[in-house]
Amino acid sequence: MDLGVGSFVLMNAVTSRQARNISSSMSRWKAAVRSTTPLLLLGFARLVTTFSLDYQVHVGEYGVNWNFFFTLAGVSIATSILNVPAKYSGILGSVILVGYQSWLTNGLNVYLLSNERGTDIISRNKEGIFSLFGYWGMYLIGVQVSYYLFFENRPAKQRSKHETRIRICLLSVVFWILTLLIDRHVERISRRMCNLAYVIWVVAQNLQLLATRFLADNIFGNKVLALERAFDRHLLVSFLVANLLTGLVNLSVDTIFVSSSSAVLILVWYSWTLCVIMALLDFSGVKYKFW
Repeated sequence: MDLGVGSFVLMNAVTSRQARNISSSMSRWKAAVRSTTPLLLLGFARLVTTFSLDYQVHVGEYGVNWNFFFTLAGVSIATSILNVPAKYSGILGSVILVGYQSWLTNGLNVYLLSNERGTDIISRNKEGIFSLFGYWGMYLIGVQVSYYLFFENRPAKQRSKHETRIRICLLSVVFWILTLLIDRHVERISRRMCNLAYVIWVVAQNLQLLATRFLADNIFGNKVLALERAFDRHLLVSFLVANLLTGLVNLSVDTIFVSSSSAVLILVWYSWTLCVIMALLDFSGVKYKFW
């Protein structure tokens, strides 16, 4: 889960209109409202559902009332309002992350990791609200990395797969080295705070995955799998279905006391069900994005 939520934000950045330098005809405020309204509705729906079902929520993850959909909405609002060109977005993202990390190092981390929680909305949801800085910085870095790798304005003959493959591999090595250095000498990786080490780690993991995928293209007869394409086309839906299946498992099974063999069977059932649902959705041509 720790890698999953970060990867979701990063992959949204990689495939975003901003990374592709596609301008919108709508005003920034209109674009912000249009992109965040569904996320806010999902966030409030999850909040109401968890309270009504008395579903176990770990307050230390995002706070009392916060959830990941509100984080996505916050990142979307900030990105829509402060629309930075893709080739400069990484600079802004780095400034935000370094500034946020300095704040953490100078005492904010102690507050966020403590059990101290007041009655105001910020204190009750301190983890989710403050981690917005980290996720926003991650998104901006993802936009520039994507622009640099795939969408930078260069002659077509220069945009070979071989060059892209080399760039991804080199960036992956660089970000892994940064991850090790920051984790050891600045602060340990923490998804809860979404600190600098966590952001760099997520970028490194995903670049490594992309590098592996590009290297797999060299295999004779390699093709994009239909299931891979289905998940790629329905990223948000797959995230929602995975959340619903996780909730169903947690409501049906006392997961703390499940044996190892039963846990493996549950994971197999979970993965198989998720894949079947996504394949059926893609095969039927269902369109879910109405905004």
